[in-house]
Amino acid sequence: MDSNSLYYSLDLVASSGRVLTVEQRTALHTSLLILKKNYKFQRVMFWGKILGIKRDYFIAQGRGEDEIKDQKYLYSLNCIDWLLLPFTTESMIEEVSKAAKGHFIGDPSFVYEQKIQGDREEAAEENKTTKVNEEKRLAVTVKHIDEDVSVVPRGAFIRSPLGLVQINRSFNGLSESEARKLENFLHFREPKNGNNKSIEEMGEWSPAIDFLDVLSDEVPGGSWSLQFECASRVCVLRSLLWLGLTFYHVPMTSQHGYVYIGNGLKNLDLPFML
Repeated sequence: MDSNSLYYSLDLVASSGRVLTVEQRTALHTSLLILKKNYKFQRVMFWGKILGIKRDYFIAQGRGEDEIKDQKYLYSLNCIDWLLLPFTTESMIEEVSKAAKGHFIGDPSFVYEQKIQGDREEAAEENKTTKVNEEKRLAVTVKHIDEDVSVVPRGAFIRSPLGLVQINRSFNGLSESEARKLENFLHFREPKNGNNKSIEEMGEWSPAIDFLDVLSDEVPGGSWSLQFECASRVCVLRSLLWLGLTFYHVPMTSQHGYVYIGNGLKNLDLPFML
């Protein structure tokens, strides 16, 4: 959610139990403005909070000229001092998947270890131990959550002839009837599924705004909960894959955003819930 409308946005998702204290809100409002200036971001988003045993991680996302490709993530333990998260690589993702298990500790320097047993024929000294610190795990987890469940309403972003993804200044929001349909919400990431079948079937496909993947085309379906709250004035989407991800959109306005406040663990029981 945009740091410029932080107070307003947090109130709209408060029904999910995703709240921050007054002190945290105040500190974030000030520090994110400083963050934007220091790093020369065009926009700064409050991404969310990952809960730890000792301390929690507050996550911010800075965006440049291209809203998808020019993204950087930062974390803080006190809502004031921010540090850049490392860039995720395939090798880092593999290390985290092997070594990091359980809840986050809340210490970026904490090291997870996992001994990988070799084959019976191999000597005992050939057994390997995979080590990874919690800062790398945090970077990988944030990347996975954004890849899987970051959401925007259809038409909120536009792709220019030069290929840049930018805010659509003429976007005035979905109508109430449109906001009740899952096919009018898109994944805010590099497209993976090619053509948007749901939008093509409606005969309303436009290359400038329909370049992202549609939520309703996900396989398997049923991983999203769509409801209207606040006297039916606000459309709220909740992910069942990453419990804690809440998206909101106020129909007939350009107000929309998402926030993740959870333990950073993927809901592996989802297939049994559908």
